[in-house]
Amino acid sequence: MLQDIPTPTLRQARACVLETERLTLRKPTLADVKAIARLANDRRIAENTRRLPHPYSQDDAIDFVRALAEGGRETVFLIENNHTPIGMVGIDWRAETTAELGYWLGVDYWGQGFGTEAARAVIDYFFEEFDLDQLVSGARVVNPSSRNILEKCGFQWSGVELHRFEALGSSSPVDCFRLARGVWASLKSWNNSTRRES
Repeated sequence: MLQDIPTPTLRQARACVLETERLTLRKPTLADVKAIARLANDRRIAENTRRLPHPYSQDDAIDFVRALAEGGRETVFLIENNHTPIGMVGIDWRAETTAELGYWLGVDYWGQGFGTEAARAVIDYFFEEFDLDQLVSGARVVNPSSRNILEKCGFQWSGVELHRFEALGSSSPVDCFRLARGVWASLKSWNNSTRRES
């Protein structure tokens, strides 16, 4: 799932905790495995997330957390609300100069604005920490909620591509989006997140 690809940085990226009005975003640990597996083991999530298998077991969560600990090509945060894990958000380094925002929430937490709040915190982290001019993301064309999150965060539609989804066992059309640093800078007034070293 994860490969070692160096990422360009303004400074050495450090493990940190991001805090928003309602959420805490932190690096997942082995202590979170049961919660991650419980949340991710839902076909509705897997069908809209390219690399999540279904069913999603505790062993899958263990492998994922261990790969993150070894340092891979992702910067991933566990999303917590009131100390309860509710999903994941992060940046996947598809190539040295291309970074992709990804996220998912447990079904019980859909429709409450948590996705937008978590995405904005990680977008701020990305543009403050890494020296790249744009961030990409995507949403299945049948997933208007995810598309809505991206549009609220300033992403602009850039076309449709086919992407393979592990849980579907096939490819599906995906709306592709880009967020330029300049657009982010003009929208940064949304920022009410803080960062502290973990």
